[in-house]
Amino acid sequence: MMKPSTNDRAKGTLHVVKGAIKQKAGELTNNPKLTAEGKAEKCVGKVQNCIGKIEKSAGV
Repeated sequence: MMKPSTNDRAKGTLHVVKGAIKQKAGELTNNPKLTAEGKAEKCVGKVQNCIGKIEKSAGV
């Protein structure tokens, strides 16, 4: 079983990658809604990744 910090960092990385793909797809198809969704998902992933780092440094 993964530690919560590792789990959050893994999920965060997944969101960043998925967001980047959505953002690029939105740019290529000239779809501003998809581009915005991708940017938002990337931000969520970055925040989740930071939470995982904080948890790790706190020993969680």
